[in-house]
Amino acid sequence: MSALRVAWLTTGRGQGSYGALEYVLRAIDAGLPVEIAVVFVNREPGEAEPTDRLMELVRARGIPLETLSSVRFRKARGGERSRPGFPLPAWRREFDREVAERLRRYRFDLGVLFGYMLIVTEELYERFTLINDHPALPDGPTGPYEEVILELIRQGATESGCMYHVVTGDVDRGPVIAYCRYPIRDEANEPLWQAFDPARGTDDPLWQDIRARGLLRERPFVAETLRAIAEGRLAVPPEEPVDLTDAVEAAVRAGSPRP
Repeated sequence: MSALRVAWLTTGRGQGSYGALEYVLRAIDAGLPVEIAVVFVNREPGEAEPTDRLMELVRARGIPLETLSSVRFRKARGGERSRPGFPLPAWRREFDREVAERLRRYRFDLGVLFGYMLIVTEELYERFTLINDHPALPDGPTGPYEEVILELIRQGATESGCMYHVVTGDVDRGPVIAYCRYPIRDEANEPLWQAFDPARGTDDPLWQDIRARGLLRERPFVAETLRAIAEGRLAVPPEEPVDLTDAVEAAVRAGSPRP
């Protein structure tokens, strides 16, 4: 069986992005039939320490690295910032056109977005098959993980999950290919639910607890999604989304990527 070749796109802004890539690389070392053909980062060296750390990991592994700062690209063109609820400014399509030109130099089967903090335009998703991670169940809240967790708390939700969906023009709502579930309210953290203070936002212990539960699972979830695709058990898009909860929980219990 030939390895699934992927292009990995990320902003690399925090521990989630770094941890996911590191986990997948360890899974590859353990036998995951995947090869990372290129990593694209929409920042350049020196913009942010967490991103620099991720870039160092990529270089240390000898993986081709492409960088293009979306912030510098915007400023060079005098473009406006993207605003929620408004059409994307013209420079965003120009940026994605340049990203596509860089990616086309590499041979890969699938583009994997993880912690990529830009809305992708048709300049990318019409040229490549792309999948994007989202820190919620298919019917859960949209937006970045900070907002997702706060919304789950506001709703009084008892579970959340991770999902991968095909990237389309429908942000965070493209066809779902895989997901997993995990509890976010149980006996262990019920005292945190009772003491939650919305004024503390992401500094609240409940928010931190839910985020930790998600981090624990989103890393093996990426690896198990790629494994299912590489082994031919999961098409992109599939007829029905695949529930990978059992495989993810097994990896969590093992504490390391499975072979």
